[in-house]
Amino acid sequence: MTEHATILHVDMDAFYASVSELDHPEYRGKPLVVGAGARGVVLSANYAARKFGIRAAMPVGRAQRMAPHAIFIPPDHDRYAEVSRRVMEVFFEYTPLVEPLSLDEAFLDVTGSRRLFGTGREIAQSIRERIKKQERITCSVGIATTKFIAKLASGRCKPDGLLEIAHDRVLTFLHPLPVNEIWGVGPKTNEELIRLGLRTVADIAHTPVETLKRALGDSAGVSLYELAWGRDYRDVTPDAPEKSISAAETFAFDIDDREDIHRELLRLSERATSRMRKRGLRAKTIGLKVRFSDFTNITRSKTLALPINGTHEVFDIARELYAALRLDRARIRLLGISLENLADESGAVDQLLLGEREKGWREAQQAIDRAIARFGRGSVTPARLIDDLEREDTEPSQ
Repeated sequence: MTEHATILHVDMDAFYASVSELDHPEYRGKPLVVGAGARGVVLSANYAARKFGIRAAMPVGRAQRMAPHAIFIPPDHDRYAEVSRRVMEVFFEYTPLVEPLSLDEAFLDVTGSRRLFGTGREIAQSIRERIKKQERITCSVGIATTKFIAKLASGRCKPDGLLEIAHDRVLTFLHPLPVNEIWGVGPKTNEELIRLGLRTVADIAHTPVETLKRALGDSAGVSLYELAWGRDYRDVTPDAPEKSISAAETFAFDIDDREDIHRELLRLSERATSRMRKRGLRAKTIGLKVRFSDFTNITRSKTLALPINGTHEVFDIARELYAALRLDRARIRLLGISLENLADESGAVDQLLLGEREKGWREAQQAIDRAIARFGRGSVTPARLIDDLEREDTEPSQ
């Protein structure tokens, strides 16, 4: 008899909002949205806010119109990363095969852990209880023999639920679902499938694969056909290297002053490099994204001979990339910094400069990181960013 894999998809419930409620218990039970600034986007909303139709990635301005009485707070990325790290540590206690998808969700292959910890359902329940007791937040867990079905299952038992789809029940569960539940079916593909009269997963499964290939292309057609029959051959890949780390800001008002722009580039550089250093990484490619008031975008990047991780190193390159655009008082709606081509910091080689001081920015940055780790965010910050920090601390709006 063939032994089937046991895959868990663990998804934290309204993670960012739930963590924010821990830090602000006075908001518990009230509609809470993580995302501030009329032109920002919603990062998360608790379930009280979701009743009004508010969803992640929605413009904050639209969310405020839908629920003007809701509480809107700015995100605290460092705090979310801290809780996420502890949650992931719980996962690794049950299996080394953990594939994080983001701060708040991961796949776990517990096939080899069943003899030690019990069935997939028992392991999932144990994880849920551990996280609830340790972090005081909840998660939902889908259990299946493939990643695709496990992820669908977790989405169907939210919040604070558990759903197991046995191997012999996969098609019964899968086929009635709408076509846009399949991975890779975005709005355009969904529109094309509906145009072809394919509205459920079962419709796709019973369509000849050659027809799907002609309509959607060879790769997409084959992929959709396989998934429609519940066939997903991907393994849980532990410790997948991060492809990039980024930070971006959409401004409440268009900015065009060079000093304001430099200040924002420094703030974004600090935010992105802080996350990178916490993960023990360096970047060889620094990217800049600029979005103008008419929503057009420009991206530029620079690849270095050796990887870096210092805030001021990244800031200098971002400022250089911006200067090379030769923009004259252009109205800017969004700025973004991306750190790509990432490498592990262990074994990294530093570029030595002729005449460089024995102690410089790198040592200063290490001291700053230690101070922040001990005393918290905002304990040390560049002078030109102090006003921004004070403004964040005095937000939330209601």
